[in-house]
Amino acid sequence: MALIKSVRGFTPQIGENCYFAENATIIGDVIIGNDCSVWFNAVIRGDVNSIVIGNKVNIQDGAVLHTLYQKSKIFIGNNVSIGHNVTVHGAKIHDFVLVGIGATILDDAVVQENTIIAANSLIRSGEILEPNSIYAGVPAKKVKDIHPEQTREMILGISENYLMYSEWYK
Repeated sequence: MALIKSVRGFTPQIGENCYFAENATIIGDVIIGNDCSVWFNAVIRGDVNSIVIGNKVNIQDGAVLHTLYQKSKIFIGNNVSIGHNVTVHGAKIHDFVLVGIGATILDDAVVQENTIIAANSLIRSGEILEPNSIYAGVPAKKVKDIHPEQTREMILGISENYLMYSEWYK
């Protein structure tokens, strides 16, 4: 069973039909919506500030979500995929976003709806990404506009797949 731990009087609140790998860690001021999955070695550490995760979100293997004490919070919308070994630190991620393997999103960054962040990209603190776009690089720059319906279909497909994968483990 995953490590779900209270700290500073905050206990994680978990929605329905979620899957947490045995070595996933969820701590403190964390709210997780319905149909979510948190995979092997992922850490969601709401010890110093709040983390709110919407519905049909998958936090893949080795990802780390954390914040700054009394400064930044994390908000993740619906139908978001946080790839393997991603770091999200105090950022806001809107609906229908795919964050590629190994990417880093820093404090107070905002990732708008229907956006793809390429693998190993760095989103700097305070950066506001345009919706319907692909970002890549270190630091990340916009590389392409994308059609919203095409993006939603692909990103929704990934969140649906992770919902299916999680059923294999239950």
